[in-house]
Amino acid sequence: MNEKLRDRREYLGLTQRELARMAGVGKTTITEVEGGDRLPNVVTALRIAKALRTTVESLWEDKL
Repeated sequence: MNEKLRDRREYLGLTQRELARMAGVGKTTITEVEGGDRLPNVVTALRIAKALRTTVESLWEDKL
């Protein structure tokens, strides 16, 4: 599970659907990444981090 991503999204008051729209990805992608079922590719990780106003490193530092 990617708790950092979920925690940051919730801190910003975003739903998974809102984050997906902001990042230009599907809601399923956000659900799977948060659930730990999938690691995003580089482009998707950058889009998610930008939408959350943070860095890829801060969201996935323990996965690198």
